[in-house]
Amino acid sequence: MSIEIANESGVAVDEGSIVSAARFALDRMGVSPLAELSVLLVELDVMADLHERWMDLPGPTDVMAFPMDELDSARRPDAAGLGPALLGDIVLCPAFAKDQAKKAGHGLLDELHLLTVHGVLHLLGYDHAEPAEEREMFTLQNRILADFRTARDEAERAAHQRSTDDKVLGAVGLDEQKPLQHPEED
Repeated sequence: MSIEIANESGVAVDEGSIVSAARFALDRMGVSPLAELSVLLVELDVMADLHERWMDLPGPTDVMAFPMDELDSARRPDAAGLGPALLGDIVLCPAFAKDQAKKAGHGLLDELHLLTVHGVLHLLGYDHAEPAEEREMFTLQNRILADFRTARDEAERAAHQRSTDDKVLGAVGLDEQKPLQHPEED
């Protein structure tokens, strides 16, 4: 799966983590590994322009999704013929999201993960215009985010354990992965 990210927002964020959240959501939704996605982080004025131009609404917003192709979920990833599906673009505005994160009581990166998953779901055809649609989309979004956080926390714990193990092995001289020498029997 190809996910391109460009940060033109002027706000330093962990771009790799945003890509990980997008990849996790796409995997959970069963999207073809040949799919392509673009994530763009922009400044407030750029987001305001996009919001006004495409949604006819004044001022900036937190996330916008611009779908490109219809997702062909029936096509096998190894099928000949058509190339990868271009899902579309997710546009995030970290400066706008920063205030939302503060109000929600979590960090900016958590808010950007939420918005990324939200954008992915929009690209896949989910919406929240009607109450039933909103319940379905937000339930799915919350489940994906909870699973992403759990997977991320487990990966961090495993990495920390590997690091600790490597230090212990290094301290006792076993860090070079040498096979143990057995004393020869007489």
